[in-house]
Amino acid sequence: MDGDDRPIGRILTRREVLALLGGSALAAACAPISAPTFPTASTNAAVTTAAAATAGASVAVVLPSCVVRPALTEGPYFVDEKLNRSDIRSDPSTNAVKPGATLALTFLVSKVSGTSCASLANATVDVWHCDALGVYSDATDPTFGSTKGTKFLRGYQTTDASGTAKFTTIWPGWYQGRAVHVHFKIRTAAANGQGSDFTSQLFFDEAMNDQIFTQSPYSQKGGSGRLRNEGDGIFQGSGGKLTFAPAKTNDGYAATFDIGLTA
Repeated sequence: MDGDDRPIGRILTRREVLALLGGSALAAACAPISAPTFPTASTNAAVTTAAAATAGASVAVVLPSCVVRPALTEGPYFVDEKLNRSDIRSDPSTNAVKPGATLALTFLVSKVSGTSCASLANATVDVWHCDALGVYSDATDPTFGSTKGTKFLRGYQTTDASGTAKFTTIWPGWYQGRAVHVHFKIRTAAANGQGSDFTSQLFFDEAMNDQIFTQSPYSQKGGSGRLRNEGDGIFQGSGGKLTFAPAKTNDGYAATFDIGLTA
């Protein structure tokens, strides 16, 4: 499983975002992943410049927290299962729930086009990742054998009017050659049928990984041999802008990922 995938593309810098939007407007914090509560449409708001507020100035642009281009490949374990569900922890064939620390994961998706940035409704957000012991569903690999026919820890949601898609899953485990990560894919449809895909991965704060992997069921595998973020070439391709630091909640952990997609 050390040949998982490789980086492609890159993340836009703040300067490039402003150039993309014609140079008008604003200072926005470039914090792509924030800890939880579930967001509303106002999460996208950014402070406008003084110039934009003056009489005769162009309309201020509202930016999401971070705009990215497709930066990471999907890897060998994506399966288009078409499982429309928010809670992806179980295998639908048995209803058996994968054990692990509960993670409430929210995506807030926006579309950046010309001089506008708006919440993107009706986008399909797919999420998939390994279980607490590093095993993917519906796959075959020398390290864990065949899990064909199972569908745990996979699913998609469609963004609502505020561009929000919510998932309940678990903190993933690890496997040889990769840092701890979650895969996601965002698909949009166009009127002419020519939609677009954004595919990438999210990584986890290593101090939190260290804590999680001392707990059951993660402790069954332990942490010996686990690759940390700084040693993962895929993580290095992310520019450090796709890293989680989920907040502790009564039920487990939660985090929100704000993402703006270029047209």
